[in-house]
Amino acid sequence: MKTQALSAGRRWRYLLAAGVLLGSAGMAAAQWPLPDQGKLLALGGASQIEGAGGGGLTPWALITGYGTRDSYGGNVHTTGVRTQDYAIDSAGVAFGFADRFEISLASQKLQGSLAPLAQLAITQDIVGLKLKLSGDALADQDRLLPQIALGIQYKRNRGVRGLDALGVTSVTQLGARSDHGIDVTLSATKILLDQSLLLNATLRATKANQFGLLGFGGDLHDRYQPMLETSVVYLINRQLVAGVEYRMKPRNLSVDNEKDAADVFVGYFLNRNVSVMLGWVTLGDVTIFNPRRQNGAYLSLQGGF
Repeated sequence: MKTQALSAGRRWRYLLAAGVLLGSAGMAAAQWPLPDQGKLLALGGASQIEGAGGGGLTPWALITGYGTRDSYGGNVHTTGVRTQDYAIDSAGVAFGFADRFEISLASQKLQGSLAPLAQLAITQDIVGLKLKLSGDALADQDRLLPQIALGIQYKRNRGVRGLDALGVTSVTQLGARSDHGIDVTLSATKILLDQSLLLNATLRATKANQFGLLGFGGDLHDRYQPMLETSVVYLINRQLVAGVEYRMKPRNLSVDNEKDAADVFVGYFLNRNVSVMLGWVTLGDVTIFNPRRQNGAYLSLQGGF
């Protein structure tokens, strides 16, 4: 256990160091001044469970951070989800440049919380890229065109621990065709009602099982399938927001009756540097280990600029 903890710690240091280096390189190359933090409060968004700028479950077309088109922004986040049988933790870093390009690095870990799955641990790392293609969700309120962004998330599963007695050390032994995969997202975000209502729709092409935590592809399907993800967020004021999200998921494994996910949440933005999200999420069935629907709370903390 101590060796595993040290290994996880080293991996996080590498991820954080890589994020800092990428951000520093980008800023130096563009010769940008200090970040202007020019976006309106709350429109820097949160960090969704895979690290991209957005809500809790789904990415938005907005670019992370509070930098405008002449600047840059970034954040670090940590998110914890607790259901009846599992804990999912995510943490990472993200940077946005010129309000046009975003890069994110995140690590996820699924753990069992009750016997006989208390020793179960599955981890995956995610590298995300997002490019704004057109529109401006805030400035174009008098036009029908939303802000549109294209995203790519590369995910690599780092194996299964805690099932040694069954001889299982990889998600491919649970039926997945691969331990790594790429999700492609196309997001459209529109802000209406005098900057008070945010609507988002994301179309994701994916093979991921349970966000990739159970690998990619399976005995039922091993092809990319389009999955719809939606968000509706109301800005009660500039510091307090409330929203709902829905995310479709494929079912590729006959041993896992995977269902769609949804959440409701409230978010509080203390300022442009600190925000917190609290919500209730249903992840659907995770029947490969325990045949019942997984519902629970999640908490996400973010610091940024």
